[in-house]
Amino acid sequence: MPFAQLTDVRLRYELQGPETRPVVVFSNSLGTNHRMWDPQIDAFTEHFRVVRYDTRGHGESSATPGPYSNEQLSKDVVGLLAALQLDSVYFCGLSMGGMTGMFLGAHFSERLHKVVLANTAAKIGTRDTWNARIATVENGGMKAVAAGVLERWLTPGYRVTHPAESNTVLEMLEHATPEGYAACCASVRDTDERASLGKVKVPTLIVAGKHDPAIPLADAKYLAEHIPLAEYVELNAAHLSNLEAKEEFNQVVLRFFES
Repeated sequence: MPFAQLTDVRLRYELQGPETRPVVVFSNSLGTNHRMWDPQIDAFTEHFRVVRYDTRGHGESSATPGPYSNEQLSKDVVGLLAALQLDSVYFCGLSMGGMTGMFLGAHFSERLHKVVLANTAAKIGTRDTWNARIATVENGGMKAVAAGVLERWLTPGYRVTHPAESNTVLEMLEHATPEGYAACCASVRDTDERASLGKVKVPTLIVAGKHDPAIPLADAKYLAEHIPLAEYVELNAAHLSNLEAKEEFNQVVLRFFES
């Protein structure tokens, strides 16, 4: 159970795959942990050394006092790379993790070969929506929001045909640390990377879900239109495209990284 002790946070991570291969870092969505990337491990460890970590406030990483910021969560990644003695990496983040990828691409481009921004936007939701979510979790815990989140993250058809996979996601949400979740909700609430998109100088793949109610396609296309070296693809999925459309997700991301 490896951990990296940074200045003010202890990050839980997993490192898998051949030591001689280039490294790809996966960054989780709000309310999950590094296990959300289980559908990618077999495919990616054939080609890469894979680093997965629990974002601050999630999983087994420290839930330090909040609120957090996107800059703070992004600099955690830089600290993790330093702790693991990794120079430049490929990066793939989904939703909140995608916001981390935007900041890294704009401010730490020398640390990235390429970046994938999946099911994310430069600005997600409204301040009132996030404040209401934070209040609900503070008053009722994670079970007060978990089921509703799951309904937005996976299409009804997928939830019916893949009950085990859907339940795994639900369990991650229900067992998330309320304090860390709320602190990361504040980070997403306060993040607006629209002005920095033009500074992202690394090749970038935008992955959108055709049925994603959390990230409208227009918001995903906005990223592709404002990041200089961006490509864009839509998958037949809701928010967790890496799970619901895992085969296609793996194919398009691997193709992008290796091209």
